[in-house]
Amino acid sequence: MAVVASAPGKVLLTGGYLILERPNAGIVLSTNARFYAIVKPLFDQLSPESWAWAWSDVKLTSPQLNRESMYKLSLKNLNLQREYGDELLDLMDSAVTAASNSSDSGNPFVEHAVEYAVAAANATFDRNKKDDLNKLLLQGLDITILGCNDYYSYRSQIESRGLPLTPESLAALTPFKSITFNVEDDASGQQCKPEVAKTGLGSSAAMTTAVVAALLKYFGLVDLSSSNDKETKDLDLVHIIAQSAHCIAQGKVGSGFDVSSAVYGSQRYVRFSSSVLSSAQDAVKGLPLQEVIVDILRGNWDHERTKFSLPPLMTLLLGEPGVGGSSTPSMVGAVRKWQKADPQKSQETWRILSAANSALERQLKALSQLAQEHWIAYKSVIDSCSTTKNDKWLEQAADPNEEAVAKALLGAREAMLEIRKYMRQMGEAAGVPIEPESQTKLLDVTMNMEGVLLAGVPGAGGFDAVFAVTLGSSSSSNLAATWSSHNVLALLVREDPCGVRLEGRDPRSRGITSGVSAMSIQ
Repeated sequence: MAVVASAPGKVLLTGGYLILERPNAGIVLSTNARFYAIVKPLFDQLSPESWAWAWSDVKLTSPQLNRESMYKLSLKNLNLQREYGDELLDLMDSAVTAASNSSDSGNPFVEHAVEYAVAAANATFDRNKKDDLNKLLLQGLDITILGCNDYYSYRSQIESRGLPLTPESLAALTPFKSITFNVEDDASGQQCKPEVAKTGLGSSAAMTTAVVAALLKYFGLVDLSSSNDKETKDLDLVHIIAQSAHCIAQGKVGSGFDVSSAVYGSQRYVRFSSSVLSSAQDAVKGLPLQEVIVDILRGNWDHERTKFSLPPLMTLLLGEPGVGGSSTPSMVGAVRKWQKADPQKSQETWRILSAANSALERQLKALSQLAQEHWIAYKSVIDSCSTTKNDKWLEQAADPNEEAVAKALLGAREAMLEIRKYMRQMGEAAGVPIEPESQTKLLDVTMNMEGVLLAGVPGAGGFDAVFAVTLGSSSSSNLAATWSSHNVLALLVREDPCGVRLEGRDPRSRGITSGVSAMSIQ
């Protein structure tokens, strides 16, 4: 009876900061780094007295964090409460859901995923199906979450072993390896709460989406096993529930691009109106979830998404600089403060950034179209440019079709340079390191290498990661070696346009490595 679902991580290629406001669009790529959720009954059989029970037992296990938590789910109010010895802690208390990730604080993303998934099933099912749902709940829920190694930083472990900062060192790690906490003392000498070093792939969105999808499938509310209109509606339901649970768990209504890509895969995305989640916010304030879930399900989810992926023969790479993480909320707050303080300058900057984002999108679409209509010319230019620097790309063209490909490549590159320029300016004006000087030097070196089309800081920027898009098969290995010489660890992450999906069995039984197999490393 176990159900296994997985959802991908993300890389926001364009739209940093702008994507927070409609109608600005962003290009978000889903990746081969997936988060898994396994849902099965906690008990094999129902007790004869179970009909009188008012609570369902829920167990959440995270093997990588060496954590196991027990909860009680009220079958009347559908709220989840954490067990602490003989006491129950009400998780609908906003002060509790905002708790940090200390060893005894639980997991608000999974907790809200459970509540919202159960509430959605309860609101959707007829009386007979509600009886079936209650039987499932009375058997308890046993939930296990697992994230591919790519979501977490293992740089310190690699360095402590004296291994080189290469993808091969990452690939040699045990799949779903235990995660080391960063524990530091604050100024008063008190131990700070543990923090997991991450790579910025959107682990909370992928985890929430995987848990929601697995639960909705387990309850019989969605299928997700075939490509048809019903699956599209089922994906929409997963999106609504995952988006709601994720926003409430993080304590704010974000743009939602990370959840959308976790559900649907790579795409061009325009955010939903934040008012669609006003009902969910009312639930946090004390209104019963079962009273507001219908409003959430029937809400005007006006986000826009269209399929989008990198053109053929292009490879997405991510690098971990290892110079410390950045706080996205504080950076966003600083940019918003600057917008209010200097509306004229900020609007002009956003206008130019929006135009540059659109230009990059157009060039990438043009390249995909050229690959479809003139494959031989397209492949010839990509192969040639993969071993040459950008100032020689136009020389690789021998006919009009090849020239069109070369010009589109150069157009995409120029758009990326424009994006980087104005992202830096915005960061300087707002007083935050959107593209820090150290990243600028690295990205300039990267973009001047043979076969590199694009390079930048994903999403909100900062010190978390850098990305690059390379041409052909040979340039990615050269870039990984160059990054290593600059103390940057090239990750195993690649683009995978597929969104949430059902899995055949527990991923630990399938020999999954960190994102890609060692045999596929270029």
